[in-house]
Amino acid sequence: MSKTAISIISLCLSILFSFQAFAQLQSPDEFLGYELGERWTLHHQVLSYVNHVAEESEYVRIHPYGTTNQHRELVYLIVTSPENHSNIEEIRLNNLRLTGLEPGEPTANKKGIVWLSYNIHGNETSSSEAAMRTLHELVRPGNPAPKTWLENTVVILDPMVNPDGRDRYINWYNQMLGVEPNPDIRAREHHEPWPGGRSNHYLFDLNRDWAWQVQQESQYRYQIYREWFPHIHVDYHEQGYDAPYYFAPAAEPFHKAVTDWQREFQTLIGENHIRYFDKEGWLYFTRERFDLFYPSYGDTWPTFHGSIGMTYEMPGHSLAGLSINMPDGGTLTLAQRLLQHHVTGMSTIEAASVNSEKMIDEFRKFFDDTRNNPVSTYKTFVIKAGNNRDKIYHLLSYLDTIQVLYGTSGSERNMNGFHYSTGETGQVSVGPDDILVSVYQPQGNLVRVFFEPNPELADSITYDITAWEAHYRYGLDGYALETRINPTFNISAENFRTADFSGLETPYAYLLRWESMDDASFLASITKEGVNTLSSGVPFEIEGLAFGKGSLVIPRGTNTHLAGRFDDIVRTAARKYGRKLHGASSGFVATGSDFGSANLRFISHPKVAVLMGQGTSSLNAGEIWHYFDKQLGYPATLIHASQIMSTDINQFNVLVLPSGSYYEILTDGAIEKISAWARAGGTLIVYGQANSILAGRDGFVLERKTPDRSGEQPSFEEMLQPHGDSERRSISNRTPGSIYKVTMDYTHPLAFGFGEHYFSLKSEATAYNYLDGGVNVGTSRGDAHISGFVGYRAKELLENTLNFGVQPFGDGQVVYFVDNPLYRGFWENGKLLMANAVFLVRTKRDDL
Repeated sequence: MSKTAISIISLCLSILFSFQAFAQLQSPDEFLGYELGERWTLHHQVLSYVNHVAEESEYVRIHPYGTTNQHRELVYLIVTSPENHSNIEEIRLNNLRLTGLEPGEPTANKKGIVWLSYNIHGNETSSSEAAMRTLHELVRPGNPAPKTWLENTVVILDPMVNPDGRDRYINWYNQMLGVEPNPDIRAREHHEPWPGGRSNHYLFDLNRDWAWQVQQESQYRYQIYREWFPHIHVDYHEQGYDAPYYFAPAAEPFHKAVTDWQREFQTLIGENHIRYFDKEGWLYFTRERFDLFYPSYGDTWPTFHGSIGMTYEMPGHSLAGLSINMPDGGTLTLAQRLLQHHVTGMSTIEAASVNSEKMIDEFRKFFDDTRNNPVSTYKTFVIKAGNNRDKIYHLLSYLDTIQVLYGTSGSERNMNGFHYSTGETGQVSVGPDDILVSVYQPQGNLVRVFFEPNPELADSITYDITAWEAHYRYGLDGYALETRINPTFNISAENFRTADFSGLETPYAYLLRWESMDDASFLASITKEGVNTLSSGVPFEIEGLAFGKGSLVIPRGTNTHLAGRFDDIVRTAARKYGRKLHGASSGFVATGSDFGSANLRFISHPKVAVLMGQGTSSLNAGEIWHYFDKQLGYPATLIHASQIMSTDINQFNVLVLPSGSYYEILTDGAIEKISAWARAGGTLIVYGQANSILAGRDGFVLERKTPDRSGEQPSFEEMLQPHGDSERRSISNRTPGSIYKVTMDYTHPLAFGFGEHYFSLKSEATAYNYLDGGVNVGTSRGDAHISGFVGYRAKELLENTLNFGVQPFGDGQVVYFVDNPLYRGFWENGKLLMANAVFLVRTKRDDL
């Protein structure tokens, strides 16, 4: 046989094998056995399909990156040309070199990187269906255009960010479904029960958690994000079923850290979408409602990392089900919803590919500018060395996570600066051991976003909270300086996290200062093991050491029931939480009260119940649940709120009422039952809107404060104001999320571990008068507003009001949390307040 014949045969076999390989790649419809949009696709089915594509297509690689709380696998796919796959590590490192976070100069092999995130809200389900179609269309044979895009573009595709929430919604919906979907909005399948599928396992909104990374899904995802730093990030959502599709450009307010290029490229991508939507006659809107200010969204968080971050909102949500009748007489189906999400995905990749070179250049410029010429009023932020070491440790650990550099001052200097604790600008003193964070670094935009005292708000109508500054968040003192000071990079977070022991090896009592949430976690740990502990209501000195109010005294003599386990339990917990214990040789103190004094009270072992379910705010209930489970590490029993009348709550000594409406739940009978329980010695902890239900009820001294509008007559000008300005006028009565300087009564156990002031994140303008017949532990005195937006009427109403209070209630206590100390799990300095309410407020010497 001739060489020519052999070559022809080899070529034919090669074509045949290639055809057979491609022929094995199935569409989602073929693989699943139904057309996309006919029914929901569960997590394991989506996972099976994307694994199938990765196995059959040389354009796709799949990577697991973590698991959810319910042990569902999280994966992302890299979709690009085979040649790019063979050089993918070089491409990835080159991109990181553009940021300055990876050393070295990039080679010429630079590609655009587009990250598509689907289904972060579990009941906004069309996007994961769209993800499968987009994946297939990118790689299927016979579709040449995407192959061209993938030559200069790497697509990272996360098909399902929130599997737990999605499956919760779909499994419920499938139980409601008959032979055919019912498009009538009154049908039960359009009204999901509490808590809905939006949130994750712990009922957190993952799209508010990008920056804070309280939830493990967010933590796992950011580990991968840091490895890539995409140039474009799209977060897929759904909104009201009767709203048109939304895509970029975003609405005002934009955070001032957003660059002109990021604004321009958003518009360019939006214009590409418009071509496709206009061709199909689909309705859409831009530049409304969804702004770029709050840093913890799937559009803003990537934006502050140099990306073009965008939210795409499809009409639908859980109310739409598989199909729903529309106001215009049509019917919106899941198939239509996933199609539009698919189109914007393909359009985004196309726009990125066409503009790849410019996009990469501007990405590099973003980081060059922030390293060398940052646009920021404040250049250096100072964390005072004298702050609590635990709080410094947690801030620095967070900065490590987001790759923000820090160091010490190295010398003494006096200069002008903003003082976070006073809220004033003036002369400040920077010591040699003070910690400095400069904006002159690759992640300088994140430094600016997290440390600016009062970020400028271009428009007061915004979608979320407007204040989150790091000093206030962690409870730290420090300054913001307009002067650049280069830190000496000589410290790490671990410098502030060392377990230590002093004193007698086999002591009369172990002693620990009560200053941080880590101390509370230590207490929770030993209490679970049966250790009996005292809390000192007065400061004391012993063996040359000073201990403040709330300090823990753990006597050997009251723990004989633990036999030989006592020392091991205490010391193991101290090592785990990095505590500094002192072993006292005696119960006799130099100043203060001896350990047998009535000023030291036993901390009884809390048996905690939390009401959850219909009537409660799922978000606040989730914050409290996660706090006990994952942060404090102490058991709490979750009780259906609807079962309050049939549950024997006498088995518990702490009862937590999350915020909520409690409609038909907290009836007169239920309130009387809870009241009787509290009077018998229980501690009732009340959050948010639940306070308004108890305010003014028999026995509860809490009272709503209402604005004094007596004598006010609206002018003709006010009465004739345009209807179109009604939303803007209404914000005068609101605070979407601002920081208040709260004056603390630190002599009360609820405030042990705090100083004279606490900076509170206030997320609503409901106001309460000072308690008459209780202890006003935390109060907003005069104009206590520090940062963020507050409407002028709300600001006036919130003057001289209660933030936190405790009312003696028979033999028990009621703790009023008007402000939420556990807000979204990221307001770190508030968490000790909740521990105080659980462990210290209810302490009674006769509990043992």
